[in-house]
Amino acid sequence: MALRTVRNLPCFLSVLGVFLLSSGPQRVFSCPSRCLCFRTTVRCMHLNLESVPAVLPQTTILLLNNNHIRRIPRGAFEDLENLKYLYLYKNEIQAIDREAFKGLVSLEQLYLHFNNIESLEPESFSHLPKLERLSLQGCMFSHDNTDDTRLNLLEDGTLMIQDTRETDQGVYQCMAKNVAGEVKTSEVTLRYFRSPARPSFVIQPQNTEVLVGESVTLECSATGQPQPRVTWTKGDHTALPVDPRINITPSGGLFIQNVNQADGGQYTCFASNNVDTIHATAYIIVQARPQFTVTPQDQSVLEGHTVDFPCEASGYPQPVIAWTRGGSPLPNDRRHVVLSSGSLRISRVALHDQGQYECQAVSPVGTVRAAVHLNILPVFTSAPRDTTVESGSDVQIPCSAQGEPTPIITWSKDGVQITESGKFHINPDGYLEVQDVGLADGGRYECVARNSIGYSSSSMVLTVQVPQVSREGDPFVSTSLEEAIRSINSAIDSTRRQLFDGSPRTPAELLALFRYPRDPYTVEQARAGEIFEQTLLLIQRHVNQGLMVDTNGTAYRYNDLVSPRFLDMIANLSGCTAHRRFNNCSDICFHQKYRTHDGTCNNLQHPMWGASLTAFERLLKPVYDNGFNLPRGATERRHNSFTLPLPRLVSTSMIGTETITPDDRYTHMLMQWGQFLDHDLDSTVVSLSQSRFSDGQLCTSVCTNDPPCFPIMFPPDDPRQRRNGARCMFFVRSSPVCGSGMTSLLMNSVYPREQMNQLTSYIDASNVYGSSQHEAEEIRDLASHRGMLRQGIVQRTGKPLLPFATGPPTECMRDENESPIPCFLAGDHRANEQLGLTAMHTVWFREHNRIASELLRLNSHWDGDTIYHEARKIVGAQMQHITYNHWLPKILGEAGMRLMGNYNGYNPNINAGILNAFATAAFRFGHTLINPILYRLDENFQPIQQGHISLHKAFFSPFRIVNEGGIDPLLRGLFGVAGKMRVSTQLLNTELTERLFSMAHAVALDLAAMNIQRGRDHGIPPYNDYRVFCNLTSAQTFDDLRNEIQNPSMREKLQRLYGTPQNVDLFPALMAEELVPGSRLGPTLMCLLATQFKRLRDGDRFWYENPGSFSPAQLTQLKQTSLARVLCDNSDNITRIQSDVFSVAEFPHGYGSCDDLPKIDLRMWQDCCEGMRLTSYILQVPVSWECLRIFMFFKDISYAHQG
Repeated sequence: MALRTVRNLPCFLSVLGVFLLSSGPQRVFSCPSRCLCFRTTVRCMHLNLESVPAVLPQTTILLLNNNHIRRIPRGAFEDLENLKYLYLYKNEIQAIDREAFKGLVSLEQLYLHFNNIESLEPESFSHLPKLERLSLQGCMFSHDNTDDTRLNLLEDGTLMIQDTRETDQGVYQCMAKNVAGEVKTSEVTLRYFRSPARPSFVIQPQNTEVLVGESVTLECSATGQPQPRVTWTKGDHTALPVDPRINITPSGGLFIQNVNQADGGQYTCFASNNVDTIHATAYIIVQARPQFTVTPQDQSVLEGHTVDFPCEASGYPQPVIAWTRGGSPLPNDRRHVVLSSGSLRISRVALHDQGQYECQAVSPVGTVRAAVHLNILPVFTSAPRDTTVESGSDVQIPCSAQGEPTPIITWSKDGVQITESGKFHINPDGYLEVQDVGLADGGRYECVARNSIGYSSSSMVLTVQVPQVSREGDPFVSTSLEEAIRSINSAIDSTRRQLFDGSPRTPAELLALFRYPRDPYTVEQARAGEIFEQTLLLIQRHVNQGLMVDTNGTAYRYNDLVSPRFLDMIANLSGCTAHRRFNNCSDICFHQKYRTHDGTCNNLQHPMWGASLTAFERLLKPVYDNGFNLPRGATERRHNSFTLPLPRLVSTSMIGTETITPDDRYTHMLMQWGQFLDHDLDSTVVSLSQSRFSDGQLCTSVCTNDPPCFPIMFPPDDPRQRRNGARCMFFVRSSPVCGSGMTSLLMNSVYPREQMNQLTSYIDASNVYGSSQHEAEEIRDLASHRGMLRQGIVQRTGKPLLPFATGPPTECMRDENESPIPCFLAGDHRANEQLGLTAMHTVWFREHNRIASELLRLNSHWDGDTIYHEARKIVGAQMQHITYNHWLPKILGEAGMRLMGNYNGYNPNINAGILNAFATAAFRFGHTLINPILYRLDENFQPIQQGHISLHKAFFSPFRIVNEGGIDPLLRGLFGVAGKMRVSTQLLNTELTERLFSMAHAVALDLAAMNIQRGRDHGIPPYNDYRVFCNLTSAQTFDDLRNEIQNPSMREKLQRLYGTPQNVDLFPALMAEELVPGSRLGPTLMCLLATQFKRLRDGDRFWYENPGSFSPAQLTQLKQTSLARVLCDNSDNITRIQSDVFSVAEFPHGYGSCDDLPKIDLRMWQDCCEGMRLTSYILQVPVSWECLRIFMFFKDISYAHQG
């Protein structure tokens, strides 16, 4: 509102904005002289100024009060667009130009009070659109109504405004003043209303197009008297939906954010006042960019077939589908057709059709594309067909294929891949040759043609018929069997006397003692297997002597040797048949809740899967030089034109190292858990004899490949040979399985040699409890009926050690000068192998007893067997959880965990048995993680008084736990010290390759050489075959290995040793692979471990996450498990530890209190007798008959009461 020149008009006004802006040319200013400038505030008070100074353009507050300014000229405040507050009070201002305040577009408050202003030009403040406060108190205006005669001040003080206008509205105040003072009335507001008028549109909404996901505004504004109210409807005058995306703007427009397809349609704007209502309609047209509803995928098809690439898209307008190939239009022929649905169909696919195709969905608002690849699978030019042959003959099964790239042919039998051996040969054309066919060779064979595009397969069934004729070896069966029984029994008895009548005197005897089976049943099974195979060997020799032929065994045809009925007789008389187990899974109440000790009845469909004393499983068919049992390298035979290197030479050339690189991420506990876990999964039964069966001479003295001797020969320039004069290192073969995997009671065919796993395959804590009923009862405390394990001497800390073993073996008393303390007794016979392992056995034996004691406290009515089995079940679940959630992710890394996949429940069709390659080569990668020193640390993580200990002195030394501080120093040395980093040039430390089980004046063993020799003993195929299994390339040259074995020096050593990639042993190649980032494994090794651990988990009915194994509440508690918590609970006095004992932590900052670690709440296993809960709970926790009796008693009372 503009002020009128009326005497005594109120000087304090609230001004409504006037919307006129102006700005002048910009000038550059600085802070005025003597003024104070701070940021955007300028203070020029009390400076006797007579004019307005020039100030900085960014000024927002300008204080010019208490000066002598008399006039405000035009443009005095030009360029001050940001000024908000202007203080001009208490000056001597008499005149203000009408454009004095022009340019102050941001001014909100103007203070002019206590000046000498007598008059103001009209519209003096019209240039101030944002002015909110104007102070003019104390100003005296002269009467001047020449500009506006509508304003009159009557004699009684009344203000009369004639012919009111909109500009007159505002706030008014009356003030009376004389020399004695002044008085004011309260403020009043004048509002102006024009005459009523119907609404009329200023802006009408227009039809608008918008894309999905964008925003849109339909403008609508109207005028009228009173001001019309604007509302909107959609469609047939339906109210707008309540949606935060939809809003009406202050001007009346309709604003919609993030538009979707449903927002399209008709919208109506209504403008209403009390005179009338008008409306206007517009459409929102929602356009959607094309998007695929069906996206085409890569296809692999056989040549000559028809292929469809579905491709469908939606959008508005509806997009058009178009196809191109390699950026060009499709061929103009009838074979390439785009269907009405948009799909591309290619009929009678030819090899030249292979390539990339692109589906395009095109519309006016955009285009989307999807590229796909058509792959032409290899096509069989010669496919295998079902064939019937006679036993003892050779057969060739045809299979060849063509494709681009040229496919590689592989064969498998009954799901196990076939590799080159004395039994099988795959010629360059892909044909499979099977030599000396026997009943064991019958079955389904599958030929797979594979290239980088994909694969095709074709299968056939080979049927083997046995003619009823006598064989050349039949006459020699009786004499050979008698000789085999006599010689093997004599050799075993001689070995037992040698081992058990005194302390071990050589590493060979120490190793034999260490591995000698404790279970009598295992001994008898191994004996029977040796007799069975030795009988066949003797028959072979008799036949060869009569024929005057070469006796090296490489050309021997076993299925021509003995008739099936005589093979069955050999099985009976050797003891193979007598020692077969007959499974009884009829006690379903027990087998639904608990494991057996020997692993039987875990899989109710296949009760022997994963059981102890069964053959290892195979990924690939075994490779023996004679197709039956002769290891690679046992003779001078050349393989792929090269002689296999001596395992000892491989060890000294590329594996042994004095240099150790500490692991910057993981502790030595990573290795120790791996070894402890391995001793829960597998233990190969080795020959019971140290002497050869033929004449009883010790294997170490004769150095010949004569069963069971398979010595590791020293190269001519080996330092050991020069130093000791020895020609070989002790090694005996693993015992064969009777019939080598036959499940039939009639062993009427010869099967390739298989080896026996002494343990259950499952992660079931068999290293704590044993893998047979005999072993379990030996370590249980049956007398107390408390479900506990036997305990040994109690230390000063109050916690017990493991019990001592009674009787042989006596490998821990090898040196009377050290200590007469015997071995400890545990669930696995290898518990005393080295001190770190012994400490872990001690921890877990204590954990069982701790859990059993708590379960007994919670359930005092449980009997000893119930407590034992429940505690055993919990311990096994803890080991599973630690392995798969804390240990394996560090070993496999993210890539390996993805390869293994998530747990989707128990699968009874998966055999959880341990793979021979896993036990013999792959899982022995842990040997590369072993430090040469076992660290022993006190509570301050400083060396104990006795110091650290070299690894070779830690073997079979339980006396050091008894006499040198217990298990705590060893445990701290495992989780408090960095482990050994696996480096391709630093594989096994020399404590393992040069001083294994070392004794004075004796030849120590070499673990790396033993691993290679054991692989050959077990018929493990070469590394290249496992590369093919794991979908890596088949290496033809050593340069083909550059992606996996990246060290050129290592590849050069392999070439110098083996000559060709086809000959390289599995173990050294796996160890030489470069680690996959984030893991501790190479690609092939990762494939093998992921395969094995997936089988162990998915094929275990008692897997802890399998619904029914534990209740949900119990499972929640089991997932609180950590190895750190177990160590805290069961060590002697460890109080500080890192939460993840596998990861390196800095002491003391990285260590926390044991009290802060989560623990299992065993109350979830408390037996409840409440009737309403009993039915559901009984399936998870054994409920005593006492509880059942009480429940039934009260239930009967209830029924009686109701009656």
